Amino acid sequence: MLIGTILRGKGSDVTTVTPESTVRELLAQLAERNIGAVVVSPDGVTITGIVSERDVVRRLHDRGAAILDEPVSSIMTAEVRTVGPGDNVEELRTTMTTHRVRHMPVVENGLLIGIVSIGDVVKSAIEELETEKASLVDYLQR
Repeated sequence: MLIGTILRGKGSDVTTVTPESTVRELLAQLAERNIGAVVVSPDGVTITGIVSERDVVRRLHDRGAAILDEPVSSIMTAEVRTVGPGDNVEELRTTMTTHRVRHMPVVENGLLIGIVSIGDVVKSAIEELETEKASLVDYLQR
């Protein structure tokens, strides 16, 4: 299965915040949308970084509540791993597991077109297994 197949099923909506947004504003986005990570982008299509709930928790522990009024750029991960719509989901699953990454922006021609979470990857694996199972059951019942 390809990453683009996942995006077609879930949609390509990506929540972004600007690097200047405060961590407090970031937390509001995470809570309102019930998501675990947000792409940091000045324009909604180029990627400056990514920031997750874990990033916030770790910085709160290290630096205290003062980070809530700091810019997101002060806590984001600037080296963002990305994936393309034509990439294989199995390879992405391996990359996410190996590098302990839970969210991967999808980029095409240098522009942000979606985001895939580990939950999306697991769901696609389950769907593939269910399809294989149905095929095998059908084959055995013939």
